[in-house]
Amino acid sequence: MVKSAIAANVKEIIKMRCLAQGAIGMKAGYNIKTFSNMLNGRKIITDVDVIKIANALEVEPNELYGIKPKVV
Repeated sequence: MVKSAIAANVKEIIKMRCLAQGAIGMKAGYNIKTFSNMLNGRKIITDVDVIKIANALEVEPNELYGIKPKVV
C-alpha cells in the first residue's frame, strides 16, 4: 500500500472542516467503500478523481496536491 499525498490532504480538509467522509465521497459520486479505499491507499486516485473530490470539497484541485496559492 502506497500512502498518497492527495489522500492525506483530502483527509486533512475533511477533518479541518468537520465534514463526514462518507458524505463527501457520495457528493463526489463514489460509494462509501470506494471512497474509503481511495483515502486508505487501496485504490489509486486518478486525475479525474481529483477533480470530482475537489468539487465535492469546494476547493481548487491544487489544494489536494498540496499546492498553496501564491499571495501577491
